[in-house]
Amino acid sequence: MDGGYGSVTIVHDARSPEDVFQDFCGRRSGIVKALTIEVEKFYKQCDPEKENLCLYGLPNGTWAVTLPADEVPPELPEPALGINFARDGMQEKDWLSLIAVHSDSWLLSVAFYFGARFGFDKKARERLFMMTSSLPTVFEVVSGGVNTQSKTANGSSKNKSGSKPPKRPNSDSKPQRQVQAKYEEENGGRGNGGDEDQAETICGACGEAYANGEFWICCDICETWFHGKCVRITPAKAEHIKHYKCPGCSNKRTRE
Repeated sequence: MDGGYGSVTIVHDARSPEDVFQDFCGRRSGIVKALTIEVEKFYKQCDPEKENLCLYGLPNGTWAVTLPADEVPPELPEPALGINFARDGMQEKDWLSLIAVHSDSWLLSVAFYFGARFGFDKKARERLFMMTSSLPTVFEVVSGGVNTQSKTANGSSKNKSGSKPPKRPNSDSKPQRQVQAKYEEENGGRGNGGDEDQAETICGACGEAYANGEFWICCDICETWFHGKCVRITPAKAEHIKHYKCPGCSNKRTRE
């Protein structure tokens, strides 16, 4: 897999759904950063006075706003063209949500493009679909529509109408969240027991799962969990935050 915008070097050896999923996660992470954490930088780069621009997510977790590939047809499917032209004609939150929807479509197009090029059979395609579906969509992250179920530090659940979730889980408690689908191991000897309902907590910024000992923080607005490092919040800083608002919620405002 390449690190460029619209080109790829195809290597005709055995490529697995896990390889494609890793590429998908990197590109998705870059797009999520552009539309949430680094939205100010992204906004400035989408100048309507420039030519048709595209938002590319790159396999290394970064992003780029640039012109489409020169090749016709391009080596990879292209993202939505001309995202900069709509910037000043819409409310910012609607503009970001529109780009998020098109980015979700592009990410899936790229993933299954690789699947086709690598000759995935039905089982491999289903495996890839299950893995990509285990993550919230970019639109869900940007719009704050990711459903979450918060837990207190001692593990007791609180409903959304009650008090806010804790600012950070301790190393022995795992925050819970609901996702639309969960990737199941096919070759690990696991059955179809109760583990199917145990959804993993996914960082709203990078898409990585929760691991014990990590510092996480929960947004008091959308109730999405984030790695502290992804939103630049340290445990010491979190102690002084009464109501935390994530970058996505902070940037949901109309530009004058």
